[in-house]
Amino acid sequence: MADARFEDGDEVPLNLMAQDADDLKIISTLAQDAVFPASEMAFRPKARQFALLLNRFRWEDRASAEKAGRGFERVQAVLSFGDVLSVQTQGIARDADTVLSLLEITFEPGADGTGRVILTLAGDGAIALSVEALDAALRDVSRPYLAPSGKVPGHEK
Repeated sequence: MADARFEDGDEVPLNLMAQDADDLKIISTLAQDAVFPASEMAFRPKARQFALLLNRFRWEDRASAEKAGRGFERVQAVLSFGDVLSVQTQGIARDADTVLSLLEITFEPGADGTGRVILTLAGDGAIALSVEALDAALRDVSRPYLAPSGKVPGHEK
């Protein structure tokens, strides 16, 4: 049996889990440049869950779109974390009109499997999740749609 290739996922909704830092790097790469309104963040302390409803750029479809000469796509996806003990934010306006852009997700390990998940946002914003164990998931929940900008996200160097 051959290993899966990146191109194999271009027509299939993502449904990924991460339970270690290496797995989380994959989710981070696929969620990079996702945008979401501040109102689409939810922390349920009793359930120890934190989730975001993202508009994710479909990086896995980029090469196919370029080759076929068609538009780039986004898809709505839920990024969720379990075993969350607390949530801290920095540099995030909480009004409903604020749109945030996710740049990176990292894990800072602590003792005995605990740690902090850091979601770095454009504009010096950040969300820090103290977790008992790393338990992350990224799941597409809508059909892909044409990216409103029509462009691949870019960053100034």
